[in-house]
Amino acid sequence: MSTIIAESRGRGLYYTVVMNLVHIIGILRACVNKLIYLKNMKSTIFSLQSNSWIDAFSKHAKIHIGKYVFIRKNVSIRVDHFGELFIADKVFINDNCIINCAHRISIGKYTKIAPNVCINDHDHNFKKSIEGHLLMGEVIIGDNVWIGSNVVILRDTVIGDNAVIAAGSVVKGNVPANTVFLNKREKSYVQYA
Repeated sequence: MSTIIAESRGRGLYYTVVMNLVHIIGILRACVNKLIYLKNMKSTIFSLQSNSWIDAFSKHAKIHIGKYVFIRKNVSIRVDHFGELFIADKVFINDNCIINCAHRISIGKYTKIAPNVCINDHDHNFKKSIEGHLLMGEVIIGDNVWIGSNVVILRDTVIGDNAVIAAGSVVKGNVPANTVFLNKREKSYVQYA
């Protein structure tokens, strides 16, 4: 109650009521989503804002969502095949993010994900070798990681605790804990006729 009173002093009573109503609607949307995928999803209280959805497209898909996870608008989360998605407590996923899980993705507690982030634990096998149409891997994101806007995280990636991923980065491989990861880009021009 003290938090609501403090918020209403800063924002104003009307905006505090509207904001909390949006949160309640998000929790109700999450409950509906959980009912649809009752056999696939284990979760406690979390919020799923408008136009966001979590899909499980296999009876083997497993989704674990921790306490107080907040998923903003237009987020697409898809778990397919034998995929396992683990989202720990108090993770924040901002607008327009995409998470595609066909094998295993784990996101640690207190992680913050900025808008337009894409996380994939698999690639399409364009060579069509014996391995099948998907090349599977894992994505493991540690605790208290901050992922900037427009980041792409590819299969076989491990990001250590307290790491910061700079906006616009493409990440594949290991990012040590307590580091800042930045893709350096040089301007280059190619002339064509």
